[in-house]
Amino acid sequence: MTGERLEPGDVAPDFTLPDADGNEVSLSSYRGQRVIVYFYPAAMTPGCTKQACDFRDSLADLASHGVAVLGISPDAPPKLAKFRDKEGLTFPLLSDSDRSVMQAYGAYGEKKLYGKVTVGVIRSTFVVDADGKIEVAQYGVKATGHVARLRTELGL
Repeated sequence: MTGERLEPGDVAPDFTLPDADGNEVSLSSYRGQRVIVYFYPAAMTPGCTKQACDFRDSLADLASHGVAVLGISPDAPPKLAKFRDKEGLTFPLLSDSDRSVMQAYGAYGEKKLYGKVTVGVIRSTFVVDADGKIEVAQYGVKATGHVARLRTELGL
């Protein structure tokens, strides 16, 4: 059920997923630059909105350092489009409806929620380097303050 957790130095599993408009986006098309790939449980929930807006607000600065951002959830493209438009998100939101990419990244499985073990999306963030290798792998991240911590870790 749960995929293996990735470590820095591992090759990032490639993927092609539909974005909010149904266009296919592949990780391999970002070769040559760093990419933040983050997995979140559901569009339009408070934590996920906070995290997405933090990425949105940091996007220009990240882009100036050659870093792209991809957000991935199990939501269908129409819901992603609604989320993007409502929050003015300016980076691709991708739909992993069968959760296969999440499983490849170890971002789907058992997690504790209010002391109860459930199975679902594990809020996780990865930085993929220009060669397609994992530079940073963070599991079970908190939505609030996450982008600022990540930027510090990357020296941005």
